[in-house]
Amino acid sequence: MRYLILFLFCVLHSVLFSQNTAYNPIKSKGKLYEYAEFAKASNSNLSINDILNGESNLDFNPLTSENQSLGFTSDNYWLNFKLENTTNQAQTYYLQTARPITDIANLYQISNNNYIEYNSGDAIAFNDRQVQHRKTVFKLELPKNSVQKFYIHLKSDGETLNLPLLIQTENEFWKSNYNEHLFLGFFYGLLFLAAIVYLFFFTSLSNKTFLYYSIYVLSIALLQSALDGIIFQYILPSGGYLNNRTVLITALFSNFFLLKYCERFLKVSQRAKHISIAFKVLYITIIILGVLLFVNEKTKEFVYPISNVNGLLSLILILVTLFYLRYKSYKIDVFFSVGIFFLVIGLLGFVMNNLSLLPNNFITLNSAKFGITFEVIFLSLSMSNLIRDLRLEKEKSQIIALNKSEEISELKSYFMSNISHELRTPINAIMGIADDELSKNPKGEMLKNFEVIKHASLNLLSNINDILDFEKIEKGELKLRTEHFNPKTAVIQISDNWKRMAEKKDLKYSFEIDSTVPEVLEGDPERFTQIINNVLSNAVKFTHFGKIDCNIKSTTLENNIAEIAIIIKDTGIGIKDSQINNLFNSFGQMRLNDKRSFGGVGLGLSITKHLIDLFKGSIEIDSEENRGTSVTVSLPLKVIQQNKIEVENPDISKAEIKVLVVEDNTMNQLIMKKILKTLSINNFQIASNGVEAIKLLENNTFDVILMDLQMPEMDGYETTTIIRNDITMHSIKNIPIIAVTADATDTAREKVIDVGMNDYITKPVNRDLLYRKILTHRKNELKIA
Repeated sequence: MRYLILFLFCVLHSVLFSQNTAYNPIKSKGKLYEYAEFAKASNSNLSINDILNGESNLDFNPLTSENQSLGFTSDNYWLNFKLENTTNQAQTYYLQTARPITDIANLYQISNNNYIEYNSGDAIAFNDRQVQHRKTVFKLELPKNSVQKFYIHLKSDGETLNLPLLIQTENEFWKSNYNEHLFLGFFYGLLFLAAIVYLFFFTSLSNKTFLYYSIYVLSIALLQSALDGIIFQYILPSGGYLNNRTVLITALFSNFFLLKYCERFLKVSQRAKHISIAFKVLYITIIILGVLLFVNEKTKEFVYPISNVNGLLSLILILVTLFYLRYKSYKIDVFFSVGIFFLVIGLLGFVMNNLSLLPNNFITLNSAKFGITFEVIFLSLSMSNLIRDLRLEKEKSQIIALNKSEEISELKSYFMSNISHELRTPINAIMGIADDELSKNPKGEMLKNFEVIKHASLNLLSNINDILDFEKIEKGELKLRTEHFNPKTAVIQISDNWKRMAEKKDLKYSFEIDSTVPEVLEGDPERFTQIINNVLSNAVKFTHFGKIDCNIKSTTLENNIAEIAIIIKDTGIGIKDSQINNLFNSFGQMRLNDKRSFGGVGLGLSITKHLIDLFKGSIEIDSEENRGTSVTVSLPLKVIQQNKIEVENPDISKAEIKVLVVEDNTMNQLIMKKILKTLSINNFQIASNGVEAIKLLENNTFDVILMDLQMPEMDGYETTTIIRNDITMHSIKNIPIIAVTADATDTAREKVIDVGMNDYITKPVNRDLLYRKILTHRKNELKIA
């Protein structure tokens, strides 16, 4: 009797406690749910005014758990609680409630018989949420020395409805988010990697087991991302018809392909034909559920619990099949058995939690993720064993796979060459026209427009180079070339480009080159400028106000080596110490408050670091968050000429030089005409392919040939081979041939020299560089003659 009285007292105390006591996040004992109440409003569409005016007749009861589950329901529910702030300052808190996929979640903050309404839930557009977060989150502002009452209206369309109430400070909220992102990143990364890897194995080995497994893993990843609100946030942010069915669609897909994968892996149709009938029954059930999903809202409501039950039956069928095959003494991969065990445990916990057969806690709520993670690891090991068995059983498939691998490698090289050519060709035309118009000194809006076009083209070209370089780095094929170049000319051109962009952002920009910098150095000018361009790009990108300083200095070392120091300082957002070491990782991201406010560093700094290492140089980054960054790049280069030497102009008149341009693209023909005319070279002819070029060479005399590589009928390689080796071309076999191509790959450079061309220049064409090469090779030819 005494215990009964004590029990009744505790219950009564709990009820009165939750109804009358405000929760103080700083001082109160226990958790917020212990101070909250909920009520079922069934299908009644009550408003907050109905509740405040006492017209609702709702029977509020205390919550009994931290994440109370109401099972599969489409009813309306209301929560209420009070929050107290006894400090002399306003306090900000973040409140998490409901599941990410709950349709309606509206919070009302009551003060002096007035209320403020905040909306969430995936039935509205993502941007309409009070807090744009994948979870159901509200940001609460508590005035100083106040007690505020809150109501929450929740409604789902038949899926499981939960009533969690987790209140956190802003720091606690974002810290928990970062930790959760780490777990989710590992989880989804593992799933998508497994899906892609085994899809590749399917294409190589043509075994449907890999296809079913790949689709199953992908659909599981999509299911979990739908449950986590990730699909709503990033793919279907407007909500609507498809978003409301995403969970069920992905659940049915994952159920279907799990069965297909297990049936094929275990060879059920061969080993247990009577069990295969049960598989077919479940397939039909899944298809029927898929149809019901799109009939109307009422049938969709029934699909939720039935699909969960069907998933439970699927797991039981897989287990029965395993035990039966072992009973029949069939050999079953041990990793497969362990993987299925983890899957069953994980999904069993998930399904039973949805059916309200298990309590809500961190383990049950994430049991599917834990089970799936271990399942994918062990099933992947079993798939590795399957690959081994296939290799042992079918040696011919090994040969086929090897041939396909070689074909893919060749195709990749061919593709990279083509993509370089096809992208650089139009960029050459765009930049050529922009340069031509800028040389006419346009004013006002015209000047701004052409500067924007040129800058955008340079950025696109830089991205193309990064992609090509990344592929070379992965294969260990990125190498530096050795040429003589003027570092001042190279740096000034890059600096002028970023100076314009800095000034458009109202930034102060200063640029200085020390007089000690040599006039001519030996190295790779393209990579030298690429390093500076990438660092300057980041400085401008991550600076909102203030200034950017760029200084180039030189220090003389032993053995005629100059250490060129490029120092770039900005007053941008700066970098945390913990992030600096990650800047050089491929696809590293700069983030502020976990939002892409500035975009990503991407591949640029990763490639920059690799290039600096190839130069045997160094890079140092000194940064303070929200104060700015200083980047110092040091590159040791051989000095060819220290000071500027006045030399006599070559005894060549540009007007006398006759040039043959071999180019098939009409736009590039126009650009080459414009470039040659701006160089005062007016004596030239155009050939659209190698055949036309040979005919022109038979009847005309030229001093230099500018040769494209990829052309119809006869390409640049074949044309050059004929010029150098055909007996009928003996009289002009030594004519200078400069490759002018959009193919920037090292393979193309090597092939150009192998077939006998004298030099190489990539599109977009740098007119100053082209001018120097034409005069240099023409002068050399005259000396030989």
